[in-house]
Amino acid sequence: MSDASGQPDYWNEARSPLASLCFLLPWLGIYEWGVFAAGVSDPDLVRNGADFWLRSLLVQAGAGQLLLPVLVLGILLFWHIAGRHPWSLQFSTQAGMLAESLLLAASLAALGRLHDFAFHWGSQIAERPLLQSLSPPLIRAVSFVGAGVYEEVMFRLLLVPVAFLFFRLFEFPRSLAALMAAVSTSFLFALAHHIGPQADAFHLFSFSFRAAAGLFFACVFLLRGFGITVGCHAAYDLLVGILLAVPDDPPRL
Repeated sequence: MSDASGQPDYWNEARSPLASLCFLLPWLGIYEWGVFAAGVSDPDLVRNGADFWLRSLLVQAGAGQLLLPVLVLGILLFWHIAGRHPWSLQFSTQAGMLAESLLLAASLAALGRLHDFAFHWGSQIAERPLLQSLSPPLIRAVSFVGAGVYEEVMFRLLLVPVAFLFFRLFEFPRSLAALMAAVSTSFLFALAHHIGPQADAFHLFSFSFRAAAGLFFACVFLLRGFGITVGCHAAYDLLVGILLAVPDDPPRL
């Protein structure tokens, strides 16, 4: 869609699959390069949990785990072609998406502070991820970017549409089905941080904040598209986990 001047409308173009694909490429490239450039003996020690799970599924299906980034880009490309979206993209749209991602990340960090205030004891019990305490900032940054990419692939790009279609099977209205998909996947998102051998210990403060953050990301995904959701998630983790790494920060996502 275009505005009155004939230029593409930023609000709609930023939500397009092509805009998301182009916006995702730098984040994906930084993460995939960073995992191998970290120089650790086992790359899985650097990989984000959602990335590890998705690659494990590929291996179990008989496909190579290195196929994952190609599949992610392929999904966005298929979405673009199937939706018959125009093959045009403005640089200003990409710049606007970055600015919007940073603004949303800062807003989520502020909400995290309010959440911590509501749980006035939260700053004493909110755990810090194992990777945060055992690895240098560069490796943490790589993992945080991976969380932004692959957690959003798993919980928003894949699970939100599946949950939406599931609720539509029961003839819920589209708006209610979208809300229920956002809420249900948000609880799965929070729960996933407490599953596995290196998972965080369960605390109501961290679980409730991650569920709220998952709902925040789901709303961004439904209203602003996949690309901005990835940028917001990655920027939030980098902001809280690297730039503002102090004991009373809200948990990384």
